[in-house]
Amino acid sequence: MILVIEDDRAIATLLTRYFEQENKKVLVAPSKNAALRLLHAHPFWAIILDLGLPDGDGKGLIQTIRKELDTPVIILSARHDEAEIIASLDLGADDYITKPFSSKELFARIRSARRRISDAPLEKVLYTAGELILDTKTHSLTKEGHFIKLTPTEFSLLRFFMQYPNQVLTHKRILKEVWGVGYQNQTQYLRTYINSLRKKIEVDTTRPVYIQTESSIGYRFFQA
Repeated sequence: MILVIEDDRAIATLLTRYFEQENKKVLVAPSKNAALRLLHAHPFWAIILDLGLPDGDGKGLIQTIRKELDTPVIILSARHDEAEIIASLDLGADDYITKPFSSKELFARIRSARRRISDAPLEKVLYTAGELILDTKTHSLTKEGHFIKLTPTEFSLLRFFMQYPNQVLTHKRILKEVWGVGYQNQTQYLRTYINSLRKKIEVDTTRPVYIQTESSIGYRFFQA
């Protein structure tokens, strides 16, 4: 089931009709408060969130959702500013689409976000690097024994790095493997999540030990 948090009835109706054609049930919340009530009452496959809601900025809802759920959150907004996009991704949104939009592209991005958090079996369960232990079975990260909360995208990005330690990984390869085909040029996504990950795992983000920048090429994850 998909939760559409949208106060524009025309857009909500359009999305409902499209998703139902894709055999997905839909619930619509026209406000933040209505969305919170539905989130506490139902599990959702994905969440579509408009930022301009009548009872407040939708970005506040991203943080609330991320504290409790791994469900993909796709922002669907008329706001085109880069600052809004980066802020939304920093808060834990999985993707950001501006209006006007293609319903097909929106659904493709939802599927891509779902794949990133899929429970597909992995060859390896535990990845270690220095003080970090990433457990793909429990979907958790610890540093010196302390749990570090990651968003689903942060987790997928770190797992990809730890699968290929000490190797130079190009921007395009990272974007393709973590975000999916079609995202290879979305380097702003990568920069945002690299910054976010460094804040969580590095002692000094200006002198990173784990995620090192390879100028104009990509990144290298250093495994001691």
